[in-house]
Amino acid sequence: MQPKHRTTLEQWRIVQAVVDYGGYAKAGEILHRSPSSLNHAVAKLQQQLGVAILEVNGRKAQLTAAGEVLLRRSRQLTDDAHQLETLAENLEMGWEPEVVITVEAIFPRSCLLQALKEFYPDSRGTRVKIKETVITGAQEAVLEGTADLAITGQLPKGFLGESLGTVALIAVAHRSHPLCQIERPISSEDLSSELQIVIRDSGKHPQETIGWLKAEQRWTVDNFETALDLLSTGLGFCWVPLHKAQALLDSGELQRLNLRDGGIKKIPVYLVVPRPDQLGPCGRELLMQLRDLESDEGSWYAPIMDV
Repeated sequence: MQPKHRTTLEQWRIVQAVVDYGGYAKAGEILHRSPSSLNHAVAKLQQQLGVAILEVNGRKAQLTAAGEVLLRRSRQLTDDAHQLETLAENLEMGWEPEVVITVEAIFPRSCLLQALKEFYPDSRGTRVKIKETVITGAQEAVLEGTADLAITGQLPKGFLGESLGTVALIAVAHRSHPLCQIERPISSEDLSSELQIVIRDSGKHPQETIGWLKAEQRWTVDNFETALDLLSTGLGFCWVPLHKAQALLDSGELQRLNLRDGGIKKIPVYLVVPRPDQLGPCGRELLMQLRDLESDEGSWYAPIMDV
């Protein structure tokens, strides 16, 4: 059994007000209490703790060294209590405590961050769990209902999705790689003899047949960032989203491979609500922010990357 607390949140709020407003008189005006009652509350708190928190210098109350340490911790305590009370109010109103969103790894992170930034002021303390998925990972989250919202490159059968545009995948390698030294268009046979860097399918039952996987030697990594790091060392080639490789292409470190066939793969990306009837008010708010990603053409969705 937890021991009974010697102090109360109200006592700490009084100390904070006295410090923030420079004395008992002004703090009393703000809190609608008499200065003498605040003085009594602080004195009782110091007696309960056995530590001097405030000392009066002239007409101004100042923190002691111990008081400065305790005040910092008390602010965290009262902030946590406020968030707890707000969360309880939100739960009473049906506001969910957590929203889970799965995001296909090819989706531009800047677009997601824009939506989350707009959403945060209205999130009311709700936790947001973001899971990055690859290929069938997002599809499984939709089918199994483990996500409240899903951004996926594969629309499962029986589900409706709202288009978020098209992501272009291109084959790239380091400028020093042998493939970049070939002056003619590169054939499938040229690729098959080189090391291919591939991104691991995050699904429980990965589909090994998706994507160009004819290279005799493949290295598998968990994300595009690791793949780009490997490419930068001169190892292998990889299909990557154009927006993720753009900076390295602009610097000349990576080069786009001059493929004879299929030089660009266009992947449509969809926004899916797996269980619309179970989506709470917080999830609906985030859904609206994702829908509000507007293109220059004024459309309600963003054509992410189209080449």
